[in-house]
Amino acid sequence: MFLEALGSALLGFALAWAAAYRLPHRLPGRRLVLSTGAAGGLFGAFLAHSAVGTGDVVVSLLGAAAVAAASVSLLLRPEKRFRRRHSATV
Repeated sequence: MFLEALGSALLGFALAWAAAYRLPHRLPGRRLVLSTGAAGGLFGAFLAHSAVGTGDVVVSLLGAAAVAAASVSLLLRPEKRFRRRHSATV
């Protein structure tokens, strides 16, 4: 159980680090992003573990990855430049 929680927190942390590395201009501070990823991973593992039960670590890690990615995606800000497309008829 402890290793499952540790693995899900590390998985969420790694996903958040990758997002912070790839999109630093669209995310808030790095500390907030990394802690959100780790907390999302723990919460996702808790949800998957509660739904499936004990013994299925892979499903718990998949739930951790899904909730961590969703949590970090909520922190994304829109791009500063909006691209306006003009139609050919106007």
